[in-house]
Amino acid sequence: MGTGPLEAVIVGAGHRAMTYASYAQHHPEQLRIVGVADLMEDRRRMVQKKYDLKEEHLFETADELAAAGKIGDVVINGTMDHQHVPTALPLLAAGYHMLLEKPFATSEQQMWDLVNAAREHERHVSICHVLRYAPFYAAIRQQVADGVIGDLINIQAVEHVSYHHMAVGFVRGKWSQESYCQSTMLMAKSCHDLDLIAWMHSGVPVTQVSSFGGNLQFRPERAPKDAGTRCLVDCPIEKDCLYSAKKHYIDHPERWSFYVWDRFENMDPPPTLEDKMVSLKADNPYGRCVWKCDNDVVDHQSVVAEFADGCTATLNMIGGSSRPTRSLHLIGTEGEIQGVMEDSTFIVRHIDPRPGHEYSEQVVDVRVGGDMTGAFGGHGGGDLRLVDDFLKVVRGEAASLSTTSLEDSVTGHLMGFCADRSRREARVIDVQKAGS
Repeated sequence: MGTGPLEAVIVGAGHRAMTYASYAQHHPEQLRIVGVADLMEDRRRMVQKKYDLKEEHLFETADELAAAGKIGDVVINGTMDHQHVPTALPLLAAGYHMLLEKPFATSEQQMWDLVNAAREHERHVSICHVLRYAPFYAAIRQQVADGVIGDLINIQAVEHVSYHHMAVGFVRGKWSQESYCQSTMLMAKSCHDLDLIAWMHSGVPVTQVSSFGGNLQFRPERAPKDAGTRCLVDCPIEKDCLYSAKKHYIDHPERWSFYVWDRFENMDPPPTLEDKMVSLKADNPYGRCVWKCDNDVVDHQSVVAEFADGCTATLNMIGGSSRPTRSLHLIGTEGEIQGVMEDSTFIVRHIDPRPGHEYSEQVVDVRVGGDMTGAFGGHGGGDLRLVDDFLKVVRGEAASLSTTSLEDSVTGHLMGFCADRSRREARVIDVQKAGS
């Protein structure tokens, strides 16, 4: 490709795609946004205004974009989970490389359809496993690659999903019903973590998967006594409730605003406090009692996996925690690594059998400052590092240790699909026979 900026089209101009596209504002010499496809006219106009797009480069659907002929080099695909593959297939055929939000498919069949299409059209697809680019995880992966802890014996990953994230995403929100988003909570929320497990032991296939979980907490029978159906309409205990919509979305106006106030998106002037209160009292789904919603996804799930070489791994995903955290503990034949992403540090331990000793410890601090890709940026600093790496790969530069190609993402997704099948069928899944 030429020496100028790569030209990108946004498909699905929601929060995630716009975050990735913002790289063009930081580095216009590397990336330029030239088009958008979105069903909502307000979003198309918003992107047009932000990036000075031509009128003829505004499309409603991915099919319309594909039919128009190639107007750029790459697509930033941030559509909803169940739309990823249907929108990706015509655009790969049209010649676009793609940065695709995770989970990249909602079924094993979709997964292989996309893999085969990318191969057929010889297009590069990077999956948005942004945590690979967070300094915390990237540094740990480098330690593993360097053999610092020997051969992996066990991988333990934990994701504590905060009470407010659980409520907004998986009880009241877009990912609360599988029939709508067509993704389980495990795949929608923790395919990041499944990918990290597969990445830490890259190149070794998973052979068996087992899983347990369910919706324990957010059920009508668990509702507090006297709880109403809408927080600001008929609930006498709202002032004392930890899940009050007012406490979550009015008292914290910036928290999850892109979900809760999506009906006011691009409203000029912006919505008033009264507008928001009226919305929560009326038909806004985020105004509902968390115990009396129509959610049918799990609120906690545990996954156990075995790799072909005998290494084992666990993932515990728990929704409703006080503090959101992701932690990782790797145990190898020559040492171990343990840390919490939000702390931006991890510990490397080694056996020390000398008199008066038991083990040695080295603390690794990965805090790198506050620039756009710093440790405190989105997803631990991974969001814009991901875009930077994707652009390099499309230009033909060498892939980094973090690069998430489509085929490299298959192991983590397959682990997730098998885990959900195990949970539903109450049996251990042989990954090689998963399609049977």
